[in-house]
Amino acid sequence: MGAGIAEVCARAGLDTVVCEVDAVAARAARDRVAASLDRAVRRGKLAPDAAADALARTVFTGHLDDLADRQLVVEAVVENPAAKTEVFAALDKIVEDPDAVLATNTSSLPVMRLGMATGRADRVVGLHFFNPVPVLPLVEVVTSLHTSAATTAAVEEFAARTLGKTVIRSQDRAGFVVNALLIPYLLAAVRMAESGFATAADIDTGMELGCAHPMGPLKLADLIGLDTVASIAESLYDEFREALYAPPPLLLRMVEAGLLGRKTGRGFHTYDQA
Repeated sequence: MGAGIAEVCARAGLDTVVCEVDAVAARAARDRVAASLDRAVRRGKLAPDAAADALARTVFTGHLDDLADRQLVVEAVVENPAAKTEVFAALDKIVEDPDAVLATNTSSLPVMRLGMATGRADRVVGLHFFNPVPVLPLVEVVTSLHTSAATTAAVEEFAARTLGKTVIRSQDRAGFVVNALLIPYLLAAVRMAESGFATAADIDTGMELGCAHPMGPLKLADLIGLDTVASIAESLYDEFREALYAPPPLLLRMVEAGLLGRKTGRGFHTYDQA
């Protein structure tokens, strides 16, 4: 997700800095962005010169301090409350411009919690992209009780005019609009497979051919990452305490086993990692 967000920013002509946990991860991030740009060129979606320019205007670093001069920071770390809160507390001290916006790409965590980790909660907002970011046109803008109208207007203009995305607004509730509707559907598919009612392949084929979905629910869960699906489900269940949001045991066991979907080569389906 972070690489995708960086790519769309760079393709929009913005001076972009990507911060990873260390230099090794930063090099891997550069490789991901370069590979994605190359795919866009091969598919005729992007001119070779535009791809080269986008990569040239993107800096990859392993040091959070390199974000000090940014006007907008979009956090996209692991979907873990402690990790995200730690990042926002650090950014509050590092980012020099008091008017800079600190945005989170969280799928489900409260924006308010992250804002309160800073001394500028009015400048903290949810800016939730969808994977793959260069392809999917939607962004959810999520405002907390403290997010100012100026911050909201700024990120909506950034997403819509600068990046060319379609913006929808959501209140600061777990799951926001899309995942509050999507995750119960994915969990229902997991429960169906868990019970032996149907195979993963048949569940996916049923929804693809019977409901014209471009991707079946278990393939989609694998694409999102089963750890991320479980994390979003847990956030939804913690907030609403409704059974439809509770992650099924099979999903939790697969996460414990490291079977996370496409990124590990195996989830409900098997994938070529070459």
